[in-house]
Amino acid sequence: QVRMVESGGGLVQAGGSLRLSCVVSGSISGANAVGWFRQAPGKQRDLVARITSGGSTNYADSVKGRFTISRDNAKNTVYLQMNSLKPEDTGVYYCNIFNLLRLAPGDSWGQGTQVTVST
Repeated sequence: QVRMVESGGGLVQAGGSLRLSCVVSGSISGANAVGWFRQAPGKQRDLVARITSGGSTNYADSVKGRFTISRDNAKNTVYLQMNSLKPEDTGVYYCNIFNLLRLAPGDSWGQGTQVTVST
């Protein structure tokens, strides 16, 4: 069973940067990417970025050009570098597997990490 633990959130002013980390325990099949998801207050959880085992990346339009997802296989860690942060980036960020066939996340979620962007 795959387990993921998120960290790196915090409070930052608009225009600032944060780097989130997701430590992955367990094996991820090739049909699954690793995704970062965001849940803003009162809203559904949305995929903001994903990366495949081969390193291919995909981003939500709202974060393109500002966020970068990457992975360090030696450390079993997936990162989300967030630059030029905006107040609308505020939310709880989660990592999870993202099944590329069903285009859906895994069933289990961790506790996430809170990102708050102030004006």
